[in-house]
Amino acid sequence: MKKVLIVQGNPVEHSYGWALGDAYAQGAAASGAEVRVLRLAELEFNPNLSGGYKHKLPLEDDLVKAQEFIRWAEHLVFTYPIWWGGPPALLKGFLDRVFLPGYAFKYKKGSSLPDQLLKGRTARLIVTMDAPVWYYRLAQGQPGHRMMKVSTLQFCGIRPVKVTSIGQVGKLTDPERERWLVKVNRLGQALA
Repeated sequence: MKKVLIVQGNPVEHSYGWALGDAYAQGAAASGAEVRVLRLAELEFNPNLSGGYKHKLPLEDDLVKAQEFIRWAEHLVFTYPIWWGGPPALLKGFLDRVFLPGYAFKYKKGSSLPDQLLKGRTARLIVTMDAPVWYYRLAQGQPGHRMMKVSTLQFCGIRPVKVTSIGQVGKLTDPERERWLVKVNRLGQALA
């Protein structure tokens, strides 16, 4: 039985992004996976890494639980919107506070490359945006996708990281939204 963690990164409760994460979770559960969900908007934590890595804030209970869930998971699914080219501040703050040195990676003396402490996991990003996907890719260079996929998850050893981008979400009709929910449910069933 595969262990799947859904991280709902949209700070807007009951958003379409939440519905997409729920659709993936339902598909994964239907395939026999064990599924857990973290809704960042419901967690209590300070998203500001105010002391940096040298003077780390103590982790709040919800972040300790999040680290336990990530350690437990074999497959991570992040659902979130793209705002100003990247993920919402809540998701970025979550990553800053949770993917810490000694937990997600560890620098080695004499090497510029860290030990990747989250190896053995895969990930899927399910990302909504108001821009057309082609514009985000060609004109903007997908900075938010690169940050999540390469600079964060792969840096910590999580691979492969696959991305599902849903563009112009504000203009989608109800039938189009439903079709995306079905597609994402099928991704969950395939654990892709």
